[in-house]
Amino acid sequence: MATLLEQLRDMTVVVADTGDIQAIEQFKPRDTTTNPSLITAAAQMPEYQEIVDETLKQARADAGSGATDKEVATLAFDRLAISFGKKILEIVPKRVSTEVDARLSYDTEATINKARYLIKEYEQAGISRERILIKIAATWEGIKAAEVLEKEGIHCNLTLLFGIHQAIACAEAGVTLISPFVGRILDWYKKETGQDYSGADDPGVQSVTRIYNYYKKFGYKTEVMGASFRNMDEICELAGCDLLTISPKLLGELHASEGTLIRKLDPAKAATMEMERITIDKATFDQMHAADRMSSEKLAEGIQGFTKALETLETLLAKRLAQLDGVSYIRHAAEDIFHAYDLDGDGFITREEWMGTDAVFDAIDTDGDGKITPAEMGAGLGAAYQLASV
Repeated sequence: MATLLEQLRDMTVVVADTGDIQAIEQFKPRDTTTNPSLITAAAQMPEYQEIVDETLKQARADAGSGATDKEVATLAFDRLAISFGKKILEIVPKRVSTEVDARLSYDTEATINKARYLIKEYEQAGISRERILIKIAATWEGIKAAEVLEKEGIHCNLTLLFGIHQAIACAEAGVTLISPFVGRILDWYKKETGQDYSGADDPGVQSVTRIYNYYKKFGYKTEVMGASFRNMDEICELAGCDLLTISPKLLGELHASEGTLIRKLDPAKAATMEMERITIDKATFDQMHAADRMSSEKLAEGIQGFTKALETLETLLAKRLAQLDGVSYIRHAAEDIFHAYDLDGDGFITREEWMGTDAVFDAIDTDGDGKITPAEMGAGLGAAYQLASV
């Protein structure tokens, strides 16, 4: 019997919700989506240290010698998202979502400018904008930014979406894709009511089902991609949704599970449903958003969470940059000192050439052969640097 993951792929586009390139290689989704939290996690994995270091070095060079570590780290965040995006696009056949800085969520013009910058960076790397989704928080300002970008052929993924008012506004703006957050809706209702929910009673499942049916009923082309799942049942209840973005853990559970997966969402069924069409302008959006406490609280919380993840990543990048600058300084200092002592230029410093104390010579000459190599000089100076910084 086919696994649940195989059956799901027959009715829904499966997207990997991760920045972990190895997980993407394992599950081979069509698309991949990332966010600052996922990139922060991936950036701390040893296997991706080379990507991080090369990105930081290039950001340092581009920012100039006068830039602070924080300024370089801020520049490096966008570059790092693009670096991971480029690597991911070597694996997935279609698209990757790259997120706009969450701190710009209430600034339409800044969001537009950041999106244009990200697309320009991808295109300069030889990657078509057709393979990129710019990920923007579904505030009114973010939706208006996406409306402008879509007209320029820059496709958008509106995230942190919790309410029908956000979904309708996105569809009317011509957004390519929305990502309603199933699990975070469930989290809110469990905390609010003290109850547990499962299956079709899950409030997150109900929200995405309503959005999907509304879109199909009224012929909107905006795709629905359920996101932020807490368990495998939520995914199964949304089988048939346009896309579902799923963590590696849940992808693994679906791959390991067998049984019959029933399609729950279907455009033909949605077309026959009775429902009222709603037109969303800013006043209506604001009114519905204020009335929907879950949506307003989760949107604000999500922006704060992505902002915190971004600031954490910038701190990590600044710390790593300082380490790289220290290594670079040590390397150049060691080279200068070595050449000063290597009087005959034979690539070794003998005891006769050494002008320091014997104790220092013996400490640097780790193999005791009576000669100091460039590597021994660099290692000795590095150890001194580390001691001085403790």
